[in-house]
Amino acid sequence: MAGHNKWSQIKRKKGALDAKRSKIFTKLMKEITVAVKEGGVDPDGNPRLRLAIQTSKAANMPKDNIERAVKKGEGSDAGNYSEATYEGYGPNGVAVFVECLTDNINRTVQNLRTMFNKSGGSLGTSGSVEYLFDRKGVFVAKLDTEMPVKEDELMLELADGGAEEVEFEEGYVTIYSAMEDFGAVQKKVEELGLELESAELQRLPQTTVKVEDPEAVRKILRLIDWLEDDDDVQKVYHNLELSEEVMAELE
Repeated sequence: MAGHNKWSQIKRKKGALDAKRSKIFTKLMKEITVAVKEGGVDPDGNPRLRLAIQTSKAANMPKDNIERAVKKGEGSDAGNYSEATYEGYGPNGVAVFVECLTDNINRTVQNLRTMFNKSGGSLGTSGSVEYLFDRKGVFVAKLDTEMPVKEDELMLELADGGAEEVEFEEGYVTIYSAMEDFGAVQKKVEELGLELESAELQRLPQTTVKVEDPEAVRKILRLIDWLEDDDDVQKVYHNLELSEEVMAELE
């Protein structure tokens, strides 16, 4: 699955995750609020809430924020959010899939259409790119650099827990699972005492589009940044693949 999480890796290396921490927390709190409103406050009986809380903890969101979002979901001011997904193509035919939580569909559609058009891409119809992605569980854990990891042994342990694939890179391990095995793999990760940085369901591209022109790549990444910064957007997925040469030029 090399390349599937490449842009996430770039952001981690550049420290951009810290720069957007407050925006990330806002999106996570919205997800918790909606999960409580739809399924109640008990994480054991509400899989969506359980996942949202786990993702928030992995993102180091303060406990007070999580509790505040849960209380908001219980109250009358939880908001009337609708879930919506949008699909389109960025420059150079890169597929983009966007998941949203919005209280104003018309505003969201208009904002997304403007972003796609401004970047040289186009917002497509439902189903135009969804078939290009698989829904998978993705766990990213930080490894203890002071204690060398026996990769083969760890891979076997994770496979026993339901992991489909495991990747090691620069002090991190990325674990992939089928969507239905998310809970089992999550339990195994916790049993192994791995330090989770993120745990979430993602849409991973079946194939990637390799773009070698740095300027074209900048336009695509600018579109992704615009989308991720929008308050109505929860997650953005794409099938862009970056070569090491292009990555070096972007830094």
